[in-house]
Amino acid sequence: MNLIPVGAVVERFVEFLQSSYGGFFQAIADIIKGFMGGTQTLLLSMPPILFVIILALLALVLANWKVSLFTFGSLVFVFYIGIWVYFIQTFVLVLVSAIISLAIGLPMGVLIARYEKLSRVITPILDFMQTMPPFVYLIPAALLFGTGEVPGIISTVIFSMPPAIRMTKLGLRQVPEDLEEVGHSFGLTGFQMLYKIKLPMALPSIMAGINQSIMLALSMVVIASMIGSKGLGSQVLTGIQRLEIGVGFEAGLGVVILAVILDRLTGSVDLTRNKK
Repeated sequence: MNLIPVGAVVERFVEFLQSSYGGFFQAIADIIKGFMGGTQTLLLSMPPILFVIILALLALVLANWKVSLFTFGSLVFVFYIGIWVYFIQTFVLVLVSAIISLAIGLPMGVLIARYEKLSRVITPILDFMQTMPPFVYLIPAALLFGTGEVPGIISTVIFSMPPAIRMTKLGLRQVPEDLEEVGHSFGLTGFQMLYKIKLPMALPSIMAGINQSIMLALSMVVIASMIGSKGLGSQVLTGIQRLEIGVGFEAGLGVVILAVILDRLTGSVDLTRNKK
Protein backbone atom coordinates (compact mmCIF):
# COMPACT_ATOMS: atom_id res chain seq x y z
CA MET A 1 0.00 0.00 0.00
CA ASN A 2 1.36 3.39 -1.00
CA LEU A 3 1.03 5.89 1.80
CA ILE A 4 1.89 8.71 -0.63
CA PRO A 5 0.39 7.88 -4.05
CA VAL A 6 2.83 9.91 -6.15
CA GLY A 7 2.38 7.71 -9.20
CA ALA A 8 -1.41 8.02 -9.12
CA VAL A 9 -1.19 11.80 -8.84
CA VAL A 10 1.15 11.99 -11.83
CA GLU A 11 -1.14 9.73 -13.87
CA ARG A 12 -4.16 11.89 -13.09
CA PHE A 13 -2.23 15.03 -13.96
CA VAL A 14 -1.18 13.62 -17.34
CA GLU A 15 -4.75 12.47 -18.00
CA PHE A 16 -6.00 15.96 -17.12
CA LEU A 17 -3.56 17.52 -19.58
CA GLN A 18 -4.55 15.03 -22.24
CA SER A 19 -8.29 15.62 -21.84
CA SER A 20 -8.18 19.40 -21.31
CA TYR A 21 -5.37 20.48 -23.61
CA GLY A 22 -5.30 17.70 -26.19
CA GLY A 23 -5.83 20.18 -29.02
CA PHE A 24 -2.88 22.28 -27.86
CA PHE A 25 -0.53 19.31 -27.75
CA GLN A 26 -1.78 18.15 -31.13
CA ALA A 27 -1.03 21.58 -32.60
CA ILE A 28 2.52 21.40 -31.23
CA ALA A 29 2.87 17.89 -32.64
CA ASP A 30 1.67 19.04 -36.07
CA ILE A 31 4.17 21.93 -36.14
CA ILE A 32 7.10 19.74 -35.15
CA LYS A 33 6.03 16.96 -37.50
CA GLY A 34 5.66 19.41 -40.40
CA PHE A 35 9.06 21.01 -39.83
CA MET A 36 10.78 17.67 -39.34
CA GLY A 37 9.05 16.09 -42.32
CA GLY A 38 9.96 18.99 -44.59
CA THR A 39 13.60 18.97 -43.49
CA GLN A 40 13.84 15.22 -43.88
CA THR A 41 12.24 15.29 -47.34
CA LEU A 42 14.63 18.03 -48.43
CA LEU A 43 17.74 16.19 -47.27
CA LEU A 44 16.64 12.83 -48.66
CA SER A 45 15.77 14.35 -52.04
CA MET A 46 19.20 15.95 -52.19
CA PRO A 47 21.91 13.89 -53.95
CA PRO A 48 23.95 12.23 -51.19
CA ILE A 49 27.24 13.50 -52.63
CA LEU A 50 25.93 17.08 -52.43
CA PHE A 51 25.08 16.67 -48.74
CA VAL A 52 28.51 15.12 -48.13
CA ILE A 53 30.28 18.01 -49.86
CA ILE A 54 28.26 20.66 -48.00
CA LEU A 55 28.99 19.11 -44.60
CA ALA A 56 32.67 18.62 -45.48
CA LEU A 57 32.98 22.27 -46.54
CA LEU A 58 31.25 23.33 -43.33
CA ALA A 59 33.78 21.30 -41.37
CA LEU A 60 36.61 22.93 -43.32
CA VAL A 61 35.31 26.43 -42.55
CA LEU A 62 34.53 25.82 -38.89
CA ALA A 63 37.32 23.42 -37.97
CA ASN A 64 40.22 22.30 -40.17
CA TRP A 65 41.08 20.11 -43.12
CA LYS A 66 41.49 17.00 -40.97
CA VAL A 67 37.93 17.23 -39.68
CA SER A 68 36.73 17.99 -43.21
CA LEU A 69 38.51 14.93 -44.59
CA PHE A 70 37.10 12.72 -41.85
CA THR A 71 33.60 14.09 -42.48
CA PHE A 72 33.83 13.42 -46.20
CA GLY A 73 35.27 9.91 -45.84
CA SER A 74 32.96 8.80 -43.04
CA LEU A 75 29.81 10.02 -44.82
CA VAL A 76 30.84 8.22 -48.02
CA PHE A 77 31.39 5.12 -45.88
CA VAL A 78 27.90 5.50 -44.37
CA PHE A 79 26.38 5.68 -47.85
CA TYR A 80 28.15 2.58 -49.13
CA ILE A 81 27.21 0.38 -46.16
CA GLY A 82 23.55 1.08 -46.95
CA ILE A 83 22.34 3.07 -43.93
CA TRP A 84 22.13 6.50 -45.57
CA VAL A 85 18.36 6.94 -45.14
CA TYR A 86 18.52 5.97 -41.47
CA PHE A 87 21.51 8.28 -41.00
CA ILE A 88 19.61 11.26 -42.43
CA GLN A 89 16.55 10.46 -40.30
CA THR A 90 18.72 10.44 -37.20
CA PHE A 91 20.51 13.63 -38.27
CA VAL A 92 17.16 15.42 -38.66
CA LEU A 93 15.94 14.10 -35.31
CA VAL A 94 19.04 15.41 -33.54
CA LEU A 95 18.97 18.69 -35.50
CA VAL A 96 15.34 19.50 -34.68
CA SER A 97 15.76 18.47 -31.03
CA ALA A 98 18.90 20.60 -30.69
CA ILE A 99 17.25 23.64 -32.29
CA ILE A 100 14.28 23.45 -29.91
CA SER A 101 16.37 22.79 -26.79
CA LEU A 102 18.81 25.61 -27.60
CA ALA A 103 16.02 28.03 -28.53
CA ILE A 104 14.61 27.50 -25.04
CA GLY A 105 17.80 26.78 -23.11
CA LEU A 106 20.03 29.69 -24.17
CA PRO A 107 17.53 32.47 -23.32
CA MET A 108 16.69 30.67 -20.07
CA GLY A 109 20.40 30.57 -19.21
CA VAL A 110 20.64 34.32 -19.83
CA LEU A 111 17.65 34.95 -17.55
CA ILE A 112 18.83 32.85 -14.62
CA ALA A 113 22.29 34.37 -14.92
CA ARG A 114 20.73 37.78 -14.39
CA TYR A 115 18.02 36.99 -11.84
CA GLU A 116 19.19 35.02 -8.79
CA LYS A 117 15.67 34.30 -7.51
CA LEU A 118 14.73 32.73 -10.83
CA SER A 119 17.95 30.70 -10.71
CA ARG A 120 16.98 29.29 -7.31
CA VAL A 121 13.68 28.10 -8.77
CA ILE A 122 15.04 26.72 -12.05
CA THR A 123 18.14 24.95 -10.69
CA PRO A 124 16.25 22.18 -8.79
CA ILE A 125 14.13 21.60 -11.89
CA LEU A 126 17.29 21.19 -13.96
CA ASP A 127 18.62 18.73 -11.37
CA PHE A 128 15.42 16.74 -11.70
CA MET A 129 15.57 16.79 -15.51
CA GLN A 130 19.17 15.55 -15.57
CA THR A 131 18.87 12.83 -12.93
CA MET A 132 15.54 11.32 -13.99
CA PRO A 133 16.13 8.20 -16.15
CA PRO A 134 15.43 9.17 -19.78
CA PHE A 135 13.12 6.16 -20.24
CA VAL A 136 10.63 7.81 -17.89
CA TYR A 137 10.16 10.76 -20.24
CA LEU A 138 8.88 8.46 -22.96
CA ILE A 139 5.67 7.55 -21.11
CA PRO A 140 4.04 11.00 -20.73
CA ALA A 141 5.45 12.09 -24.10
CA ALA A 142 3.78 9.13 -25.82
CA LEU A 143 0.49 9.76 -23.98
CA LEU A 144 0.38 13.48 -24.87
CA PHE A 145 1.83 13.37 -28.39
CA GLY A 146 1.21 9.80 -29.57
CA THR A 147 3.92 7.58 -30.99
CA GLY A 148 6.52 8.41 -33.61
CA GLU A 149 9.12 11.12 -34.00
CA VAL A 150 7.31 13.90 -32.11
CA PRO A 151 7.31 12.32 -28.62
CA GLY A 152 10.89 11.24 -29.30
CA ILE A 153 11.83 14.86 -29.99
CA ILE A 154 9.96 16.14 -26.93
CA SER A 155 11.63 13.66 -24.59
CA THR A 156 15.00 14.39 -26.21
CA VAL A 157 14.52 18.13 -25.72
CA ILE A 158 13.74 17.68 -22.02
CA PHE A 159 16.75 15.41 -21.53
CA SER A 160 19.26 17.51 -23.49
CA MET A 161 18.26 21.05 -22.47
CA PRO A 162 19.87 21.40 -18.98
CA PRO A 163 23.54 21.62 -20.11
CA ALA A 164 22.77 24.55 -22.43
CA ILE A 165 21.05 26.41 -19.58
CA ARG A 166 23.73 25.67 -17.00
CA MET A 167 26.74 26.45 -19.20
CA THR A 168 25.18 29.69 -20.47
CA LYS A 169 24.58 30.80 -16.91
CA LEU A 170 28.11 29.79 -15.89
CA GLY A 171 29.72 31.61 -18.80
CA LEU A 172 27.82 34.85 -18.22
CA ARG A 173 28.54 34.87 -14.50
CA GLN A 174 32.26 34.39 -15.12
CA VAL A 175 32.54 37.61 -17.11
CA PRO A 176 34.93 39.91 -15.18
CA GLU A 177 33.26 42.80 -13.39
CA ASP A 178 35.79 45.30 -14.71
CA LEU A 179 34.57 44.64 -18.27
CA GLU A 180 31.03 45.40 -17.17
CA GLU A 181 32.27 48.64 -15.59
CA VAL A 182 33.91 49.58 -18.89
CA GLY A 183 30.63 48.94 -20.68
CA HIS A 184 28.73 51.10 -18.20
CA SER A 185 31.30 53.88 -18.63
CA PHE A 186 30.57 53.90 -22.36
CA GLY A 187 26.86 54.15 -21.68
CA LEU A 188 25.88 50.71 -22.98
CA THR A 189 22.33 49.57 -22.34
CA GLY A 190 21.59 46.21 -20.73
CA PHE A 191 21.00 44.56 -24.12
CA GLN A 192 24.13 46.12 -25.62
CA MET A 193 26.14 44.97 -22.62
CA LEU A 194 24.85 41.44 -23.13
CA TYR A 195 25.37 41.40 -26.90
CA LYS A 196 28.73 43.20 -27.14
CA ILE A 197 30.54 42.14 -23.97
CA LYS A 198 28.99 39.28 -22.00
CA LEU A 199 28.01 36.86 -24.77
CA PRO A 200 31.36 37.08 -26.63
CA MET A 201 33.24 36.52 -23.37
CA ALA A 202 30.94 33.63 -22.42
CA LEU A 203 31.05 32.02 -25.88
CA PRO A 204 33.46 29.16 -25.00
CA SER A 205 31.26 28.10 -22.10
CA ILE A 206 28.10 28.47 -24.19
CA MET A 207 29.58 26.37 -26.99
CA ALA A 208 30.51 23.70 -24.45
CA GLY A 209 26.87 23.65 -23.33
CA ILE A 210 25.69 23.40 -26.94
CA ASN A 211 28.10 20.52 -27.52
CA GLN A 212 26.86 18.66 -24.46
CA SER A 213 23.22 19.21 -25.41
CA ILE A 214 23.78 17.81 -28.89
CA MET A 215 25.64 14.79 -27.53
CA LEU A 216 22.83 14.09 -25.05
CA ALA A 217 20.28 14.44 -27.84
CA LEU A 218 22.20 11.90 -29.87
CA SER A 219 22.33 9.53 -26.89
CA MET A 220 18.51 9.52 -26.87
CA VAL A 221 18.31 8.18 -30.43
CA VAL A 222 18.12 4.51 -29.46
CA ILE A 223 15.84 5.20 -26.50
CA ALA A 224 13.41 7.26 -28.61
CA SER A 225 13.12 4.39 -31.08
CA MET A 226 11.17 2.51 -28.40
CA ILE A 227 8.18 4.77 -29.05
CA GLY A 228 8.40 4.77 -32.84
CA SER A 229 11.18 7.19 -33.78
CA LYS A 230 12.85 6.21 -37.03
CA GLY A 231 16.51 6.25 -37.92
CA LEU A 232 19.62 4.49 -36.68
CA GLY A 233 18.05 3.93 -33.27
CA SER A 234 15.26 1.85 -34.79
CA GLN A 235 17.86 -0.28 -36.56
CA VAL A 236 19.74 -0.83 -33.30
CA LEU A 237 16.47 -1.80 -31.62
CA THR A 238 15.67 -4.17 -34.49
CA GLY A 239 19.08 -5.77 -34.15
CA ILE A 240 18.48 -6.31 -30.43
CA GLN A 241 14.99 -7.73 -30.89
CA ARG A 242 15.97 -10.09 -33.71
CA LEU A 243 19.51 -10.79 -32.46
CA GLU A 244 20.91 -9.53 -35.77
CA ILE A 245 24.42 -8.50 -34.80
CA GLY A 246 25.32 -7.05 -38.21
CA VAL A 247 22.30 -4.76 -38.39
CA GLY A 248 22.87 -3.45 -34.88
CA PHE A 249 26.60 -2.98 -35.42
CA GLU A 250 26.16 -1.01 -38.67
CA ALA A 251 23.55 1.27 -37.07
CA GLY A 252 25.71 1.74 -33.99
CA LEU A 253 28.67 2.61 -36.19
CA GLY A 254 26.51 5.22 -37.93
CA VAL A 255 25.63 6.75 -34.54
CA VAL A 256 29.33 6.91 -33.63
CA ILE A 257 30.21 8.61 -36.92
CA LEU A 258 27.43 11.19 -36.50
CA ALA A 259 28.50 11.82 -32.90
CA VAL A 260 32.13 12.44 -33.88
CA ILE A 261 31.16 14.79 -36.72
CA LEU A 262 28.77 16.83 -34.56
CA ASP A 263 31.26 16.91 -31.69
CA ARG A 264 34.04 18.27 -33.91
CA LEU A 265 31.78 20.85 -35.55
CA THR A 266 30.27 22.18 -32.32
CA GLY A 267 33.67 22.20 -30.62
CA SER A 268 35.26 24.18 -33.44
CA VAL A 269 34.83 27.70 -32.01
CA ASP A 270 37.97 27.42 -29.91
CA LEU A 271 39.74 25.34 -32.54
CA THR A 272 39.54 28.12 -35.09
CA ARG A 273 41.57 30.38 -32.85
CA ASN A 274 44.49 28.01 -32.79
CA LYS A 275 44.15 26.53 -36.25
CA LYS A 276 47.43 26.06 -38.03
